[in-house]
Amino acid sequence: MQASQPPPPFYEKYLQDDVMSQECKDLLSSVPSEEDWFPTSLHLYQGFWFPSWLLNGVLACQNHFQAHPSDILLVTSPKCGTSWLKAILFSLLNRGKYSDSDSQQRHPLLTQNPHDLVPFLELRLYLQQKNPDLTAFASPRLLATHLPYSSLPQSVRDSKCKLVYLCRNPKDNIVSMWHFINKARPEEKGQIPLLECLDKFCRGVSMYGPYWDHVLGYHKASSEMPEKVLFVKYEEMKEDPSVHVRRLADFMGCPFSEEELRDGTVEGILRMCSFDNLSALEVNKSGKLSTGLERKWFFRKGEVGDWVNYMSAEMGERIDGVMEEKLHGSGLKF
Repeated sequence: MQASQPPPPFYEKYLQDDVMSQECKDLLSSVPSEEDWFPTSLHLYQGFWFPSWLLNGVLACQNHFQAHPSDILLVTSPKCGTSWLKAILFSLLNRGKYSDSDSQQRHPLLTQNPHDLVPFLELRLYLQQKNPDLTAFASPRLLATHLPYSSLPQSVRDSKCKLVYLCRNPKDNIVSMWHFINKARPEEKGQIPLLECLDKFCRGVSMYGPYWDHVLGYHKASSEMPEKVLFVKYEEMKEDPSVHVRRLADFMGCPFSEEELRDGTVEGILRMCSFDNLSALEVNKSGKLSTGLERKWFFRKGEVGDWVNYMSAEMGERIDGVMEEKLHGSGLKF
């Protein structure tokens, strides 16, 4: 009996000739590319590296997304704590609906993945449709993107919508990305050695990289427009989450009342959105997102400093050296 064939990789459908726009085909043939990093090649567009299967969504988002002044966009570089912050922002904005014990048992996070509740623009909405209908989203719309600041749709940069930017220590970011990529790669392609990932990262060749340019773009925007862009570090969030949850609520225009601060609302949100709670839910342990990615891939450890379990001290020092050079004069340190 013939063995069954493995399912096609999640990204294959986005590379089909009848799915990809002519604009995207022309772009792919005209820009520099790098092989064997993500499951498909990376392409240099507007100074940053994007997988070939994703560029269709990037272009459609840039061409068609119209920001509303009330929009809130969560922005991250991949593998910087996105799932956690999506859960927190969703809970903050919707806490009035789930404040009593009965409604808490019906909380959407118990039955839906954070990436379904807070969809990505270019990675889901505009990847699956050239110009999706977003009228069903209640105001304020909570959406997400990995796009660098300079590549955001013009309407986002021109509007009064708010951006929450989360970054992470690059050493932990590389290790998390390395694990994720190896899960997403077809078996026949084999596993990528961590050192190869590190080499490419230090050259700036990573998904949505160079990482330092991604971070610096939002750090500069936050310094110039603090009312529009909130810059948050993952490590600081983990160290004192209650302080930062209050800070996020203030920034988004839904501050906690004195009563909420007294009755443990902040602590309740943090319990609901904790790694232990989210990773234990069945919805996050099985099944796939609409993009075809396994839900369980998004919950590995979430720990600060986990890089020491995978990198040598010399590897860590190499990354530190690159980041110090690239961030020099910015006032930003990791």
